[in-house]
Amino acid sequence: MDESDLVGVDNAGRTRSVPVLGRALALMELLAVTRNGLTLPEVARRLAIPKSSAHCILLTLLRQGYVTRSPRTRRFVLGFKLFSLANEALDGLRIRELAAPHLRQLMQASGLTVHMAILERQEAILVAKIDPPEGAGLSTWIGRRMELHCTGVGKVLLAYLPQPELSELLRSRTFPRHNDNTIVSARRLLQELSAVRENGYSLDDEEDEIGMRCVGLPLFAPDGSVPAAISVAGTLQQLTNENIKDIVFRMRRTAGYITEAMRRDEVHE
Repeated sequence: MDESDLVGVDNAGRTRSVPVLGRALALMELLAVTRNGLTLPEVARRLAIPKSSAHCILLTLLRQGYVTRSPRTRRFVLGFKLFSLANEALDGLRIRELAAPHLRQLMQASGLTVHMAILERQEAILVAKIDPPEGAGLSTWIGRRMELHCTGVGKVLLAYLPQPELSELLRSRTFPRHNDNTIVSARRLLQELSAVRENGYSLDDEEDEIGMRCVGLPLFAPDGSVPAAISVAGTLQQLTNENIKDIVFRMRRTAGYITEAMRRDEVHE
């Protein structure tokens, strides 16, 4: 049995998708970016489908635990079953497993929050976060989608994209302004990415959030590709012009340890 036996093929020989499944997935993505949930009419309007269709999809997801309904607002929100699946998927991410002890050592050495992110669908996805035991943690979480043009991990993932992919991405989208420091011009962003490759690290200097800085660094796989990026983030008082050089040195050492762990893991497969 091949893939066509599972999903069918249309008259032009193209693999067919399942429209209702696509709508269900679009609904979950919509709920993921809607802070307070959605009502049934709002779901139907946002997805441009009949209210009856929206009701059937919501009811199915509700019964399966992927969507729940707030008892207070009566709005639909994502259910905890989806978060459980996400955690299981992250647990299966080998690079995350290999990097974990080294990221913890970096947190201990720097005293700051450490992140690791991968590139997915033109966004940086946080797959690891380690906060220092003391002090308030940053408003980030595992699974958070972050902009590429104004974050430390995002700039790194952009800078080391193959040129055709980078050119296509810059042509196909715009870059939202978070504040006056955010780079929104493709020309300026290209200059910034060139500097990232030259320096070997990126800097988000209050470009995503006022009062916060973030230093990003590539994680090189044994084959020379960049499957992920790491970052150290903190306030302007924690990440200063005087200590950034030392932070970058520690990050480079950590990245080297992780690359070596990936190399050893390949040998023993």
